Amino acid sequence: MPTYQLFATTPKAMETILTEELKTLGINNIKATMAGVAFEGDLETAYRACLWSRTANRILLVLSSFEVKTQEDLYNGVQQINWFEHINADDTFAVSFSAKNSQAINNTHFGALKVKDAIVDQMREKFQQRPSINTEQPNIRINVYLNGEIAQLSLDLSGESLHRRGYRDVNIQAPMKENLAAAMLLRCGWPEIAQQNGSLIDPMCGSGTLLLEGAMIAADYAPGLLREYFGFIGWKKHDAECWKKLRIEALQRRKVGMEKLPVIVGFDQNRHTVNAALTHIANAGLQNKIHVERRDIEDAEPAESWKPGLLICNPPYGERLGDEQETAELYKKFGTALKTHFVGWKAAMIISNPELGFRLGLRSQKPITLFNGALECKLLRLNIEANNFFIPKAKTQEERIAQVIAISKTEQPVVNAERLVSVEKGREQQTEIVADKKFELGDESVVNSIESKVGAVEFANRLKKNFKKLSKWAKQNGITCYRVYDADLPEYAAAVDIYQGEGEQTWINVQEYEPPKTIDQHKADQRLAGLLSEIPQVLGVNSEQVFLKIRRKQRSTDQYEKHGELGRFHTVEEGGCKLLVNFEDYLDTGLFLDHRPIRLLIQQQAKDKRFLNLFAYTGSATVHAAMGGATSTTTVDMSNTYINWAKNNMAPNKNTGEHEFIQADCLEWLANEAKQTDTRQYDLIFLDPPTFSNSKRMDDVFDIQNDHVQLIKNAVTLLAPEGILYFSTNFRRFKIDKPGLSDLTVEDISTATIPEDFSRNPRIHYCWKITK
Repeated sequence: MPTYQLFATTPKAMETILTEELKTLGINNIKATMAGVAFEGDLETAYRACLWSRTANRILLVLSSFEVKTQEDLYNGVQQINWFEHINADDTFAVSFSAKNSQAINNTHFGALKVKDAIVDQMREKFQQRPSINTEQPNIRINVYLNGEIAQLSLDLSGESLHRRGYRDVNIQAPMKENLAAAMLLRCGWPEIAQQNGSLIDPMCGSGTLLLEGAMIAADYAPGLLREYFGFIGWKKHDAECWKKLRIEALQRRKVGMEKLPVIVGFDQNRHTVNAALTHIANAGLQNKIHVERRDIEDAEPAESWKPGLLICNPPYGERLGDEQETAELYKKFGTALKTHFVGWKAAMIISNPELGFRLGLRSQKPITLFNGALECKLLRLNIEANNFFIPKAKTQEERIAQVIAISKTEQPVVNAERLVSVEKGREQQTEIVADKKFELGDESVVNSIESKVGAVEFANRLKKNFKKLSKWAKQNGITCYRVYDADLPEYAAAVDIYQGEGEQTWINVQEYEPPKTIDQHKADQRLAGLLSEIPQVLGVNSEQVFLKIRRKQRSTDQYEKHGELGRFHTVEEGGCKLLVNFEDYLDTGLFLDHRPIRLLIQQQAKDKRFLNLFAYTGSATVHAAMGGATSTTTVDMSNTYINWAKNNMAPNKNTGEHEFIQADCLEWLANEAKQTDTRQYDLIFLDPPTFSNSKRMDDVFDIQNDHVQLIKNAVTLLAPEGILYFSTNFRRFKIDKPGLSDLTVEDISTATIPEDFSRNPRIHYCWKITK
């Protein structure tokens, strides 16, 4: 019996499961690919895969591979096969064609027509008769996959998708494909549990798919045994005796296996779905082997005689079956039932929203990514033991950050964003021929996939575009810390900053602008997780180097309050100054990137000057002044933490100036200094106050709009006759009171102080040059 090149297709993310399954069938030399697995074998091997594979979609027998640079190359390549060896002139056939990254043919309907024409023309020329098209149950089904310039031409031995076992009659809401159900059971160790006579329970069994697949696995029941049609039945090279032998073997194995089935039970509160499950069970010949009854999830519990085993289900996702709050409450009830009645059992469920899994109050193993149709889901596996119980709490901002980061690490990044854009244009739709007319296969899943990923693709494309432009600009200007994305897309309202340190270290700081209350929190989290999953791929960093903060409307000094205690600082460089940044303990990093131009301007003007930095934060402007040659600097801030940070910033920067660090309320300090007869004098002052403050350490409430005139006047009393004061604020609605400052020269230099990487946001701050 000759050996063939074979290929098994499978749903996305199930290649590993399929590989392991084929090995159990005695198949070797398996090579996993993006769309399935390739292997070698004779016809018996191919038939066995069709009969026994629980997770494959299709089994293809490869006839040839050839180069396609033009449309005629496709036609000629198909004609190289002697089709009379496979069908007679009066037989029927169908063509499935798909293409990816092809310059020659990107219209799959046209490609399928070319394949059909090549076969029909060959047969007509030889026999003056042509085979006809039959898309339901043709004698053979031909599959062509064009990847770039290489076409793979195959016979589809499965005929129709192998997930169609033959027992399903009724479609109900929220169905699950049979091969996904089988994959869940295999990944949860059900074959081993069943061998130990452990029980199987589905407390939300719907139409019974998980129950049936579990019973077929436990009974050694071939999943293809009920099917009457395969793609090889009408093939001229079909070995009927070999197929008959395999079926007889499978029937005998089922007979033996049915005698040792463990307890398999399903519950569902909907009588229609219970009836559907009973119909499917009868169709599979498993009546009296699987018990199904109406029972609410709160009442789910095992009988005392049932040996602990596996509880598995496909619960509502919220997205598909209605209100998310109602669904969350269902998960909470489910978690209570598990902890009350199923201690000592294993449990598993497939979910699309990790937050719903959190509602169970049970710690899980590492989630496994699977796809229910086009919807990306996670398979949670739980050991129901007391040490895994916890009480779900309302999420703080910090908990939300941790959860979003966890979700992002399970997201699959779009490696080639252009690929999905091409999908959106329809390049990868599968097409079949129905009497020379277009017939789309899988269009709905393609559209759903686009809808779920297109936002992340758009973000990735924008980030890539920005990075290409700004990294070049940064390199030319010696800038190592800069903003590369700033809410360019409304759905992805976040800022992405790049920080490059010593030894080519790179960190990414992501700040999400808190979404309005009208935005669904789950969708916001999913978008943010998608954003985080794309950043490492586009910017070429490890995900551990990406840090997330969530910006929200702040109280007076929230921006400066400590959010952590890790104390990990990193050194970056700006204008020859070494500065410390912290990505984990505070909302901000310690370096306001939008102030880079004003810091560099201060550095340029500081030589032989006396410099005062008010509301100094971490003192980065002071370091610039010192490195610019200032004879002395004074740094004032109310926070002892930031005064110490400013001192640490200054330490590694070698200069000859004298430096004073003062922890004090700047308003009070300025007012006191202004009253002195022998006031301090400074040639250069930087004044960057908060928008609003009612700190307990301040006697009065400070409001930048109402109080800026007096604040500036007090600061000017410390300004030398030829000195310059730079005043800055990030209050977007701020209006400077020029009449109130009429005795001073006030020049708006805001535009000149907005750097290139903040050009999309010209109101990030305002800045004025003030002189006497």
